[in-house]
Formats: sequence, C-alpha cells, structure tokens
Amino acid sequence: MKKKLLGLILLLGFGSAQAQTDIKFEEYDLPNGLHVILHEDHSTPIVAVSVLYHVGSKNEKEGRSGFAHFFEHLMFEGSPNIERGEYMKIVQANGGALNANTSFDRTYYYEILPSNQLELGLWLESERMLQATVDLEGVETQREVVKEEKRLRIDNQPYGSFQAKMFGAAFGDSYYGIPPIGTMEDLNAAETADFTDFYETFYVPNNATLSIAGDIDPKQAKAWIEKYFSGIPAGTKEIPRPTEEPAGLSGEVIDTIYDNIQLPGIIMGYRSPKQGTKEAYAMDMISTILSDGQSSRLYKSLVDDQQLGLVIQSFPFTLENAGVFITFGLANQGVDLNDFIAAIDTEISKMTTEMISEKEYTKIQNQLENDFVSTNGSMAGIAESLADNHVYLGDANLINTEIEEYRNIDREFILAVAKKYLRPENRVVLVYLPKNEQ
Repeated sequence: MKKKLLGLILLLGFGSAQAQTDIKFEEYDLPNGLHVILHEDHSTPIVAVSVLYHVGSKNEKEGRSGFAHFFEHLMFEGSPNIERGEYMKIVQANGGALNANTSFDRTYYYEILPSNQLELGLWLESERMLQATVDLEGVETQREVVKEEKRLRIDNQPYGSFQAKMFGAAFGDSYYGIPPIGTMEDLNAAETADFTDFYETFYVPNNATLSIAGDIDPKQAKAWIEKYFSGIPAGTKEIPRPTEEPAGLSGEVIDTIYDNIQLPGIIMGYRSPKQGTKEAYAMDMISTILSDGQSSRLYKSLVDDQQLGLVIQSFPFTLENAGVFITFGLANQGVDLNDFIAAIDTEISKMTTEMISEKEYTKIQNQLENDFVSTNGSMAGIAESLADNHVYLGDANLINTEIEEYRNIDREFILAVAKKYLRPENRVVLVYLPKNEQ
C-alpha cells in the first residue's frame, strides 16, 4: 500500500474499516462482459474502486516482455478527457489516493476515495478502459520511467537479480520464466503499434472485473456503472491465456551469483502447486510453521539458538498455474555459508519426515485466522479479495469461506505435501556472495 495521503482518509481506508466475519456482496455482468462486484459498508465514509485486468506477464508475446508492467505506467498518461499527467492529480485533489500493481497473472488498479467521490472514481476507470492515451509521446516517456525503475529496483539493488534468476531457472523458457519487469532489450525494441495491439486485446470489459467496496448506495452505484461502462464495447480479439502448467525441474539447480553485497545470502525456490488448490493451502501452513514470527522453526533455530543467520524467511509465491516456495536467508558476519545452508536444510527436512505436533497445528490455525481477518479488515483489502477470488478461483464468496480450506487440512496432509514438494531435486538454489570473493 502507498504511504498515507490526507491522513484521516487513508487511516480509514486502509486501517480501520470494520473487520467482518461475513462480508455481504452482490455481483453481476454487463452485456459487454464486465464483471461487477459491490460490497456495501457504511462504517467509514470511504470507498475503494478497483479494476482487475486478467493480464500479466504470462500473456506477453515472445520478444515483448514487460508489456503488462509497462501498461501499469502507461494507463496513467490520460485520455481525450484527461490531460496528460493529470490522472493522479485529479484523485489527490479530491482527497484520495491511488496505485496499481502488476504480477505474472494480473494488472490491478485502485483508488481510495471519500465516498462522495465514487462517481469520479468510476469515470476515471471508464476513461482508462475506453480511451486511454496510447501514443508515441506517452510510450517514450514511460519507457524511460520503466527502464529507470528496473535500474534502481533490480539492476542496482543488492540481491535484486534474484527474481529473474529464480524464475528463469524454475520455469525455464515457459511463460513464467521472465519476471513482469521484462528485459531492457524488449523494452527498447517495442513500437507504438505493439502497445496499441496489447491495449485493444487485454484492456477490454470482457477481460476485467470492477470491484467496489465501501460506503455506497448500491442502486446509485449501479446507475453510474451503467452510465460509464455499459457503452464500452467488448473486445473482439482473442485473448491468449496459457493454462498448461510449466514443465517441472529435472533435478536440483544451483547457481552462484557474485553481487555488490556485504553479507552472503541464500535463496531456495521449490516448485510448488498453483493457487487455490488444497496443496497450495497446505504450503501456506508450512510457510507459517517455518518462518511466521520469532517463535517459528527457522527463526528460532538459525537466528536465536545457533545465531547463524541475520534474516530468514519462507513464503509461498503462488501463481495462477504454478508456484514457487521461496526461502530467503542472510548469514551472520563470519558464518560459513555452507553451515548456514545445512541448518536451513535440517529444518526443512524435518517438515518432510516428522508430523507437526497438535500444539503447533493449533498455533498455525490461529495465526492463519488472524491473517484472514486482517486481510479483509479494510475496504481496499475487501475489494481486492473479491476480485481475486472471482477471477482466479471462480468464487468471490471465498472471502467468507476460504478459512475453511485451512481448517480442513490435517497434520497428515501437511506432512504428505511437504514430502512431495520440499525435495532437493525439486528446487533452485541461488548462492549470493560478495564480489570480492569472486
């Protein structure tokens, strides 16, 4: 989330909306294919307006990587009714905040506004969908912005190459093999016609979900949605959407990277199941056991007891068609990295050979329930969860019921999933060393 803007609004919009155990909503489709989800909540005078386009880096053509992320920037250029560079200023001038993000599978835009500015948010998003400015001037401006972002956040950032290295090794030349930022070569080679084609293919109502949560009058919201979105024509181009799971690893992959760093580090990535599956939920639970909090197994063993590591963290990176279970750690100064890696392997191996205790099982269930409530404790979180659940899992009501998926997983299943996926031959190991050791 962005830093706070107009303190009270963002405090309400992101942090203090009423946490609910049963989130009521309604959903419907416009004739042009736009899916609409509405959640009414009058606890705060805030509304979150979001649009999820079902397009990410996995939908890109070969030689045109980075397009989905590029469009995240380009869509703020304006429209015939919004002057170039004015999109953000309009939202901020009306007491709101906005942002967007891109992943392998989606591009997501949202505004957090005072509830009396709902119509403004809908108009802005309809302009983006109907007639965004996609021209040479905007392309050249944002091309330089994206290239600079890549230099600052990845190329010149310690350990910044890990995403390209990890996903390139874990998924090879499949559609998940290049991260959303893309490559400099592809960004330089792209022409305006390529961007126009991308916009006409993916930025269409039949590839979008409009999710609104907050202090709204549903009848009025529907009238405005009809006014601003019903006239947008459905896309006519075929939407490329790969569904096959990328091929698995044929054995352990180990790569050593000499980087501008002081502390050696290790990043392990185990190929794991796609989101929404029972196995993916089990991997979430395994992640909680290993590294959620200072009492977790990895932290307690490597940081507290053995004092081998400065940082240790595991998390499941779940995608629409696959996943990677990542463990990232920095060794303490003077610690032999091989000892650090061996200690990590010991804890991960225990997950595959020993069933967790009843006490530990109860603890992680409580932690996951707390996380579940926190995620849906703000209007922004609710709008995003509703859209994600509809698009990826086919059921927006998982915002109320998904916690049952975790409750239905027993200790035996956790052990079986750990055995299946947390195997050395199913992982990529990136060893980061200081350049002066090369």
